[in-house]
Amino acid sequence: MRNQASVEMTTEQLESWDREYVWHPFTQMKDYVKEKPVIIENGEGVILRDIEGNEYIDGISSMWCNIHGHRKKEIDDAIREQLDKVAHTTLLGFSNVPAIELAKRLIDITPDGLAKVFYSDNGSTAMEVAIKMAFQYWQYKGYKNKTNYVALQHGYHGDTVGAISVGGIDIFHSVFKPLLFKTFFAPSPYCYRCPHGKDKTECMFECLKDLEEILSKDSDSIAAMVMEPLIQGAGGMIVHPEGYLSRAKELCEKYNVLFVADEIMVGFGRTGKMFACAHENVTPDIMALSKGINGGYMPLAVTLTTDEIYNAFIGDYGEQKTFFHGHTYTGHPLACSAALASLDIFEDEKVIEGLQPKIRLLKERLERFTNLNSVGDIRQSGLVAGIELVRNKETKEPYSWEEKIGAKVCFEARQRGLISRPLDNVIVIMPPLSINTSQLNRMMDIIYESIETITEIN
Repeated sequence: MRNQASVEMTTEQLESWDREYVWHPFTQMKDYVKEKPVIIENGEGVILRDIEGNEYIDGISSMWCNIHGHRKKEIDDAIREQLDKVAHTTLLGFSNVPAIELAKRLIDITPDGLAKVFYSDNGSTAMEVAIKMAFQYWQYKGYKNKTNYVALQHGYHGDTVGAISVGGIDIFHSVFKPLLFKTFFAPSPYCYRCPHGKDKTECMFECLKDLEEILSKDSDSIAAMVMEPLIQGAGGMIVHPEGYLSRAKELCEKYNVLFVADEIMVGFGRTGKMFACAHENVTPDIMALSKGINGGYMPLAVTLTTDEIYNAFIGDYGEQKTFFHGHTYTGHPLACSAALASLDIFEDEKVIEGLQPKIRLLKERLERFTNLNSVGDIRQSGLVAGIELVRNKETKEPYSWEEKIGAKVCFEARQRGLISRPLDNVIVIMPPLSINTSQLNRMMDIIYESIETITEIN
């Protein structure tokens, strides 16, 4: 056991090495190196502990991927069991038992009509697969001009070049514009800041008319529409009005454009159903899944598609119609074993059914936030929510980027025992599905007190 002096020395050394050697993603390092870093050492359930023994509620599911909590015994055991067999083998021309079993399980639970599973290792690669698959499908079907895409403003689909080409968040993507292929962007159904200046109580889906205008004019050149069903995550937890998803899919069918559902964030119970598309009985032509697929244990992603698309790639060897795409860790046995264990937990613990009281509690707790002068909008879908902070509630004037209000609120929450991360002025609520009501109440208390301290009292 380490004595106190060695703990202090090790802590100081780790902090120094972190500042000196680690470049953190989506982080302004000039600011980061000035602060004392939080270095996580262990966790259990929804609680994370740093190297100094401080405990935090994992309020963002370790970047939106943890489902059943940390150190879930069933998943730990499944990984150890697979380790005793083999850790990694290639899926290029070969197969492995966990990958086969998981593919069957996924087809059984995803929307009817999806029939084939293509493995990769993270959300961005799942979307790269979807983008390339849609393009190549139309080439083989003889529609050579279908080389563009349509997506939503404020959309986020990953950070590889193809994924950012269909991304609609300027602060993330504009610097890369010279590298990107052409995408048409339709207005997001962002009801709080409606692109048509409407109040959501009088919404007539004008934003869908904008989408149809793009499709009617340019469908001959559009291979696919790409969108996050129900919730646009990194764009600010924008919750779409009921009916938007199904109507967007109908428009794609009308204009002969493939529909790609990016369920990387919203899949596996986040919205209160196993998949967001199930809320409106939508079967996409292509669906991308990652993050929660194995409870947030390790990298794994899949791109699912229909027999119609799969069959377009079938031909004689000499035709070279193969889908020339793959990754070293495709169908990774350890990751697939973890995913199988996660699906077992959904069934054995009736996770989806158990979510409903928590979803209702979250809704009740969010109502109190309307009393805060800085809270402009509250958006919720399932066990996911976003609280948008504004300088002026009447005019919806936002806080400036330089004020870092969201970051300050999350730093205050950290001091109170909650790990969170803002999306500019939007405070994100996305705990593991396994959070209990006591922990959820504590989390909401911390967020309320932190917003109040930063925006109302000071």
